[in-house]
Amino acid sequence: MDVGQNQPEQLKRAMTSRHLFMISLGGVIGTGFFLGTGYTIGQAGPVGAVLSYIVGGLIMYLTMLCLGELSVALPVSGSFHTYATKFVSPAAGFAVGWIYWLGWAATVALEFLSAGQLMRRWLPQVDVWIWCLIFGLCLFLLNARSAKAFGESEFFFSTIKIIAILLFIGVGGAAMFGFIETTSGEPAPYFSHFVSDGLFPNGLLAVVVTMITVNFSFQGTELIGIAAGESENPEKTVPRSIHQTVWRTLVFFVLSIFVLAGMVPWKEASVLQSPFVTVFERTGIPFAADIMNFVIIIALLSVANSGLYASTRMLYSLSKEGMAGKAFRRVNQRGIPMNALLLTFLFTGISLLSGFFAEKTVFAWIVSIAGMSAQTGWITITLSQMLFRRRYLKAGGKLENLKFKTPLYPVLPIIAITLNTIVLISLAFDQEQRIGLYVGVPLMIIGYVVYHRYVKKHQAKSEPLKLQIHGDDEIRF
Repeated sequence: MDVGQNQPEQLKRAMTSRHLFMISLGGVIGTGFFLGTGYTIGQAGPVGAVLSYIVGGLIMYLTMLCLGELSVALPVSGSFHTYATKFVSPAAGFAVGWIYWLGWAATVALEFLSAGQLMRRWLPQVDVWIWCLIFGLCLFLLNARSAKAFGESEFFFSTIKIIAILLFIGVGGAAMFGFIETTSGEPAPYFSHFVSDGLFPNGLLAVVVTMITVNFSFQGTELIGIAAGESENPEKTVPRSIHQTVWRTLVFFVLSIFVLAGMVPWKEASVLQSPFVTVFERTGIPFAADIMNFVIIIALLSVANSGLYASTRMLYSLSKEGMAGKAFRRVNQRGIPMNALLLTFLFTGISLLSGFFAEKTVFAWIVSIAGMSAQTGWITITLSQMLFRRRYLKAGGKLENLKFKTPLYPVLPIIAITLNTIVLISLAFDQEQRIGLYVGVPLMIIGYVVYHRYVKKHQAKSEPLKLQIHGDDEIRF
């Protein structure tokens, strides 16, 4: 798709591979990683937790390989929503796009609220809403400045998180194997916590249930595809970013879980607010709680930053497909869809108010569909890749002309869509996540009905996606 830089409805290609890499990490490494890992270890046990993250990483890798083929061949902002519209059905694209927008916009509000509450550790006299306002305005201005400014800020946020994780792995691993003496003076645990109560103390079923939460913790990597429409050289930056993100994220997660499980007994881990803080304290690092509090705040703002970007581009993409008002497809001279950004920020503010006044009802329901919408997005990615490949070959395209190919087609996409569907269905067996199905499934049905009854009849014809195959020949979708 030809993305010019001077057209009033086109974004600018300003982001490099390092921006894409850090953007995807920004959406992945957040509170679920820093605060939720104790729950995973406590439910699945040490070995089960490590196994869960390895399997979750495999599902992520398979999904991202499918996304790579699509994003390199057809780099558009909005990514899988556009692919779902073109290759699955417009109604599917409409429903998935709006639910994904809603989920991320609400998640941004949650991150602001959580960050504001953590700031009370140092400044308890300042109301949480003031911090929410300060954080919100700062991230709004970053997103309003330019795509490159957003990319640079996310690079900064993610760098701090990565340094903290590497420090944790190094220091915690040294304590685990006796190179650093713990504050309790007890001998190094080595692998004792892994074998003390058997490999799977709560059974294999507990491991399967925790894999649901684990898989959600990997979600955010799909932001690479959403940002592909604003990358400088998608055919080079997207594949490089996918491989870097998948393997480095997997290494960070698995090694961190390994150290946590080795340092903290699994029965204690589930009741800890942050096992990372516990490990730092046991290694004698001064101000450990303050250091980790700072890192978690940065992680929250990083996720909020990525979420504000993702939801804005999704709304822009919906408008480009005639599924939202025309005003949301307009961009300013800096290449920012300001109307889409303003509406997303406004909805974030409304969600934030519900967090103060209806924390246990409306806000909880909205946020609960965020994980479900992301999982639906992953299913959409794999299905779209299969249908794209079929239409591409039927139109006369040749495999050698695809600059990035999903390997082992169609076996790999089928495995990916099967595993992702199992994870989605498994939500029904997790009481805390079940609300995502209760709210998300009706919203999907409503999306289909609204599209066919109201949107379809008034929808203007969207621009075709163009794929150059050789010379001046192209395939239009």
